[in-house]
Amino acid sequence: MLQSLVSIDVPYAVIFGKSWTLHVEEVLKASREENLEMVVDTIQYLREHGFEVVFDAEHFFDGYKDDPGYALSVLRSAEEAGARTIVLCDTNGGTLPHEVTRIVGEVRRVVRAPLGIHTHNDGGCAVANSLMAVESGVRHVQGTFIGLGERCGNADLAQVIPALRLKMGYLCLKDGDLARLKRLTEVSRFIAGVTGFSIPVNHPYVGKNAFAHKGGVHIDAMLKTPRSYEHIDPSLVGNDRILSVSEYGGRAALLDLARRVGLQLTKEDLGAFTEQIKRMEAEGYHFEPAEATVILLLLKHLKLHRDFFEVKSWWVESINIGQKVSRAIVTIGINGDVVTAVGEGVGPVHALDLAVRNAVSNRFPSLKGVTLSDYKVYVVDSKDGTGAAVRVFAEFAWNGQTWVTTHVSKNIIEASLAAIIDGYHYLLSVLEPGLLEKK
Repeated sequence: MLQSLVSIDVPYAVIFGKSWTLHVEEVLKASREENLEMVVDTIQYLREHGFEVVFDAEHFFDGYKDDPGYALSVLRSAEEAGARTIVLCDTNGGTLPHEVTRIVGEVRRVVRAPLGIHTHNDGGCAVANSLMAVESGVRHVQGTFIGLGERCGNADLAQVIPALRLKMGYLCLKDGDLARLKRLTEVSRFIAGVTGFSIPVNHPYVGKNAFAHKGGVHIDAMLKTPRSYEHIDPSLVGNDRILSVSEYGGRAALLDLARRVGLQLTKEDLGAFTEQIKRMEAEGYHFEPAEATVILLLLKHLKLHRDFFEVKSWWVESINIGQKVSRAIVTIGINGDVVTAVGEGVGPVHALDLAVRNAVSNRFPSLKGVTLSDYKVYVVDSKDGTGAAVRVFAEFAWNGQTWVTTHVSKNIIEASLAAIIDGYHYLLSVLEPGLLEKK
């Protein structure tokens, strides 16, 4: 393996070695002296071939707590062999921040080489442990974006980097690091997309709801002084502030939403509309993630909404005659004309969507580029069993923008179709004319 590494034209080599007697004796089946010799021989061999060596002391914290003398002897051996940086690893992820602070401080008094930290999140402390290690003298931090990694993951660099830069004052990126930091959310979401690892909405710094505000008191204060309920300006990490519309959000959130579509309204203008939102939420609607539906409702309330097309009737069937197929027929009114179209899909909602697109996309070409990026269904009241009303959320994507609509009905197909129609009307009413401010 070392021969393969030597053949690669790179300046650095990162290797790991055992620093816990448990692993030396019971996993490697080697003596303590043999383990030290392997560490020294490997580092010296790589140094002789021109590498700068980063040595990861695997299981260091567990090893130190078990036998501090031997764990330190592994670090000293790596240092004497010429390791450029020595990384202290919390491989099992169970060390707590106060232990990291104490142990790194004790190591710092013995080892002169630059120190690094490598933490896992099995105890929920990977980020905190990394930050405490830096505070105690470490200057090399290993981690992964959005906490990817074995078991519970590694230290999340999407949390470590902004904490180091914005809160602790460390320069941890290249020139123009604050400009680079603005890409944090973009990069995190890109990595989530290519790995299939979804970012929780409440993920610190880069989650969709990391800077979302729901309570009316919070929103009112936010509009006056953002620092009142935010630990940093979300733009510093490339994220957005969201003022959620809900029965708790009050008129302040609606006023902000109206402003963003170019409407200068007062709280008095929104009195009746606020009550409408509260009534609909009492009926089972949940508007917090579905801002697009709220905007459409507001435009209708103000008599500013245009129905570009209207579904007059729809029919759908799903059959299994050797193969499963769903077919739909829709009749749609467009500017006084009536158009009937057919769609065939893998399910009834897919078939209806295709039928609608077939009917209207020639009149509205932008709809051809819309994709349904997410679709969720929730039962509103489970006591009604299969007859319960359902709440549908549909998320759309177009030209780099995303939006969510919602509808509630006891008929899941009707709710889905209404959410899809709203999604298309939102594009035609708001995004194409450019009414909504780009965040």
